[in-house]
Amino acid sequence: MSAITFGNSWPASYFGVPILPLFGHDSLRQRLVKAAERDALPASILLHGPARVGKQRLALWLGQLLLCESAGVRPCNECRSCRFAAELAHPDLHWFFPRPSPKGGPMSASEALADIESAVQDRLGDHGLYAPSSGADGIRIAYVQALLGRAAISPAIARRKVFVVGDAHQMVQGETDVAANAFLKLLEEPLANTTLILTSSEPGALLPTIRSRVVQMRVSRVSEDQVRAFIALPPVRRELERQGLKGDDRTLLRMAEGAPGALIGLEARDDAVSSAATLLAAIDGSRAARFRAAWVQGIAGARGPFSDTLDELTASLRERAREAVGRMDNAAAYRYSAAVARVEVAKEQASGLVNPQLITASLLRALARERAA
Repeated sequence: MSAITFGNSWPASYFGVPILPLFGHDSLRQRLVKAAERDALPASILLHGPARVGKQRLALWLGQLLLCESAGVRPCNECRSCRFAAELAHPDLHWFFPRPSPKGGPMSASEALADIESAVQDRLGDHGLYAPSSGADGIRIAYVQALLGRAAISPAIARRKVFVVGDAHQMVQGETDVAANAFLKLLEEPLANTTLILTSSEPGALLPTIRSRVVQMRVSRVSEDQVRAFIALPPVRRELERQGLKGDDRTLLRMAEGAPGALIGLEARDDAVSSAATLLAAIDGSRAARFRAAWVQGIAGARGPFSDTLDELTASLRERAREAVGRMDNAAAYRYSAAVARVEVAKEQASGLVNPQLITASLLRALARERAA
């Protein structure tokens, strides 16, 4: 059988406002298509990988694939279900993701459903371009109850329902065990006509009971050609200009690091960039400076912002490694590359229930020791 190819065209036949096409992940998409053709897709899937590589967009694409009405190649991008899915208007494709804490106190399930539907429309208005969720956002009890309510209802127009739960590691724990247990039961004993697709850049932060009940699939970074195609789209160009990003494509490609979504919502990264700069300065500073830099990282509840800081630290160290290679300073290039590896280990630790202060203290101590060696 010949390999399945995926185009990134933006169909002009959509009646409403479509979300942007999915770029990259061709190998994984081929596996998913073939599994769907054999009716062998798991009922509960976890798409995990680096932040901003398009995991939620891939999950929505998979939802479109499962709901497509074509008897031939799926998704066909032409049938009623494909059009509805591309417009985030399919009544059997449900998208949940972290939301800010409600200002008026706890929400009801109906209020949470109305809020998430409004948030989805906001994302649609920007063609699916949105800033990353804040570490303070969460998928709270009311949203889980809303999801469970929708899962109990028969499909509206398709033969199945698909639920996409983005950034599932931000599902708030400890509010009540009722919804958590019900969600676990849905994972353990999924309905015959229901597919659950979770996404996470921090799978270690998920409850072990959730991880054990899903089939995990790794989503990798995309190629430079795919990032280049993404930033060539008019809505993306307009958003980059709005953010003040008017550099050449080479600069944008370097900033993306194989994660197209990293170019969107850069205003939200300012704190992380500043925090990463503080950590870099602390490496060269005194022991007291390293202690202060670790202390301000907060406790486990700050895991979201802390992970953002580590992502920015990685980007800064990679840039320094490139500069060292450019000036043929092999020793510095090796040192910065080794530092990147240490930060990646810290990211894995941060995805669990480890205190960010302890991770930072250990990381800075190791980096300072290596620099002095």
